[in-house]
Order: sequence, then C-alpha cells, then structure tokens
Amino acid sequence: MSRLRHANRMLAATVLIALIAGCSPTTPSPSEPSATDVAAVPSTPASPSPAATPAVAPARWTDCGKGFLCADVRVPSDYASPATGYMDISILESPATDRSQRIGSLVIDPGGPGASGVDFVREAVGAKVFPDELRRRFDIVGFDPRGVNSSTAIRCIDNLDPQAELDPTPDDAAQITALVDSARDYAGECAKRNDATLPYLSTDAVARDLDLIRAAVGDERLTYLGFSYGTLIGSLYADLFPDHVRAMVLDGAIDPAIDLQQLRFGQAKGFEQALTDFLDYCATRPTCEFHEGGKSAEAFDALMASIDKKPLPATLIKSTREVGPGLAWFGVVAALYSTDSWRTLATALSLAKSGDGSLLLLLADPYRGRKPNGSYSNLQDAYTANTCLDYPAPTDVSVYTTWARELQAAAPHFAKILAYNDLACAFWPVPAERTPKPVSAAGAPPIVVVGSTRDPATPYAWATSLAKELDSGVLVTRDGDGHTGYQASLCVRKAVDGYLMDLVVPKDGLTCTS
Repeated sequence: MSRLRHANRMLAATVLIALIAGCSPTTPSPSEPSATDVAAVPSTPASPSPAATPAVAPARWTDCGKGFLCADVRVPSDYASPATGYMDISILESPATDRSQRIGSLVIDPGGPGASGVDFVREAVGAKVFPDELRRRFDIVGFDPRGVNSSTAIRCIDNLDPQAELDPTPDDAAQITALVDSARDYAGECAKRNDATLPYLSTDAVARDLDLIRAAVGDERLTYLGFSYGTLIGSLYADLFPDHVRAMVLDGAIDPAIDLQQLRFGQAKGFEQALTDFLDYCATRPTCEFHEGGKSAEAFDALMASIDKKPLPATLIKSTREVGPGLAWFGVVAALYSTDSWRTLATALSLAKSGDGSLLLLLADPYRGRKPNGSYSNLQDAYTANTCLDYPAPTDVSVYTTWARELQAAAPHFAKILAYNDLACAFWPVPAERTPKPVSAAGAPPIVVVGSTRDPATPYAWATSLAKELDSGVLVTRDGDGHTGYQASLCVRKAVDGYLMDLVVPKDGLTCTS
C-alpha cells in the first residue's frame, strides 16, 4: 500500500475527530479598535429570562435523501427583542428505525464552535458511529448553530489561504505585526459583511435555540449528547432550562467558569502533552515511520525549524501550494486529537523530512475548513464570532505576547499558537456577551460529564470541575489519550448509551480503561 493511500484511510478518522473536537485554533488577530478599524455594529443585547422563550411551530420535515429528513426552525435573532428579526436554524433527522420502541429525539452537537451538526449526523449515521440499539430507539438529530453552515450563516473572508501563510509561532516583531494586521483586517471584514448578525451569535443564544429545537421536534424534555464545545451549549441549556432536560451527556467538557486565558493555557499544555506522548510513542517503536533512531523529538524540532525557514512543496498530491509553518502546525494539531491519527502523523512527518509536505497539507485543510475545490466553509468565521462573544478578550496586543512568554516553559511548542489564537477578538466590533461563571442547573436530572485524562483540547480538569459545579453532575473518566471518550472507549459508550436509553445513571466516579 502506498504512503498516500495508507494516510488517506487514516485521514477519514482524523477528520471526523477534528469535527467532534472543536476548540480548534484559528488564525490570529489584537489591540483596541478605533472607529476607522471596523464598521459600526449594534451592541449586544442583555440576556432575557428563560420565561421569554417564544413558542415555535412543529418542524416541517422534507426528504433530503438517503433516509434523512431536513427542516428549518425559525428563532429570534435577539431573544430580548424578538422584533429585531429572525434566523433560520437547519436541523437534520435520521428517524428511529423501530418506531414502536422510539423514545424520542437524541439531539447531538459535535463541537466547534463552527462545526456543522447537520453534516456530522449525516456522516456519523452513514459510518455507523452510533450502535443499532440507539438508532432503533431515537431519532438522531443534528443542527447547525446560528451563524454556521446551512443555518443563517456569516461569512467574513472567502479565501483564507493568505492567513495560512502567516507564522502562528512568531519569532520577531515583524511576524507579530503581520498577525496583528491580519487580525485587524479580518475583524473589519466580518463587521462589514455581517453587521446585522454578529451581535447575536453567542452560546447563550444557541442554548435558547436548542430549546426551540426540542419543542419543534415534539419532545417535552431534551435528550442531548454534546461533544467538546457542544458541552458548553449543553451546560448553559441545563442552567437555563433544568426542568426541560430528560438526559444529558457532556463529553470532552468545557468548564463554563474558565476565562479566555484559562481556556488557551489549558489547551496549550494539553497539546504539549499530546505531542510529547506521540513523539515518545514513535521513539520507542522502530515500526513508527518517524522513529528516527529513537530521537523522534529532536527530529521533530529540526523538521519544524527547517519548515519555518523554507516552506515545503506538496509534490505527492501535485499541489501548487507550499507548506509553511502555519499549515505544518495545523496539520500536527489536527492529528493530535486522536491516537488513531498518530500513524498518519508519523507518515506525514516522515514524508515532510524527505522534502514533501503533502500529507501535512491533507491534515491541515479539513481542520481549517478548506474544501478540496479550494473554497472554505464558514467554520473559522463562525468559530471566531462565537468565541469573541463568549469570552471577554484583551484589547492590548502586548497581553497576548505576555501570555506566550508565560506559557513558554510549560508548553514550548504551543505557547505562541494558543496565546495568539484569539487576536481577532481584540478588534471585534461587538463586545463579549457572556461572562464566564459556574453553572449549577439546579433541579435538573443527573447530567453525565465525560472526561479523558489526557485530552489535549478539553483538559480533564475541566470535566472534573464542571461535574462538581452541576448540582446533579456525574463524572465518568476515560483513562486515555485523545479528545472525547464516547468513540474511543467501549466502557464509556456502554455507560452513555444505557443512560440515554434507559436512564440508568452511571456510578459517579466510574473510570474506564478500555
């Protein structure tokens, strides 16, 4: 089997995990905008009370091929002022295969922010990700959150290729300035093209939309499975509507109480550990394609340093694009989400050492939302817009540089990538709406929180803290590498499926090793 064919088989798993993963770093942006930097956008409204949630009509399903049904749910742009206008939320359903045993709908969010739940459910059902028993008893429902994909979506910049040419690990003032200038321009374009939409893309609003989706599909109470960023949607929903929850699983949890600095510091350290584990894996296994005589870590550093100085061609896939430090690092990050992708990463690095960046490019593109035809989904645009509304960000560029310096010792490979990740929020035309704080979901039934001990994107500590914050939190631990646990552990999957179907609550503190 050729290197390319082997890598492409493994890449399918990588892309699926990347969609689930969420929290994916986007190209940077910082500093306080002036009136000339960005177009004026209405200020973000105050959050309404749960009682203000409007009524919604039942979903009007249409056949959208291969057994799936599609519908749109109309939701207020601004729940505090419904007369402001509306957005359409796209939902997709794979109907339960045994209608006589049907429990209701299982609503799923794969993460992001910016990932399409519609696309995820379509692909996951086709790939038989969910066991037959779950498919028998639930309509599997995915949705595109506001701002994303086939829902009322935003678009900032059509071609993100120039951003990929920037170095996300700046070595000098000129490279930092390039990131800042790109960030300022990006925020300005987002403001110009989405002035009526940007104020209304926070996770608080998505959580309220989720309640209208619940009503539209005809469920009195919500059954929900959220991965990564989907756990933030779920925890905020449970806090707003605790009596509307039937069962909820939050896998790869984000603690709603952490701020932007804590979010990125945690991820930088998590990815640093994942990279170390991968390189140790290769160094101790002569069969690893990046074994490098047991000196995988030294070889990796030398390779990335060489790419930083001179980009690689993508010869094997006959692309005219070059792989510089941006695409190389995004390819590495994408593969670190799952141990299933380690062999692909090893092959990609081995090929890169021989002078060809093709497989790093194949890893990086889907992670950044780039399609084979060269166009982009709006993954990054929705990601940035949501993040900037969810997390108050520094407006002084020097703060991000300070973060990078403070992280250097603990995460030398990822300090700069994560520290500069949210520079666009420094120029964002809309102030942050959400104040990070603990949630309790008082009165909700048991909420199962799944954490993996060596999760790079959502560190295990976040799962433990969220489970403690929730009045009815139940912690399930997966002892292992990689992001999220449901697809990686039969033990986790059995516990989750039994709870979702039969409301058999796992023992708090259950630990899964396989």
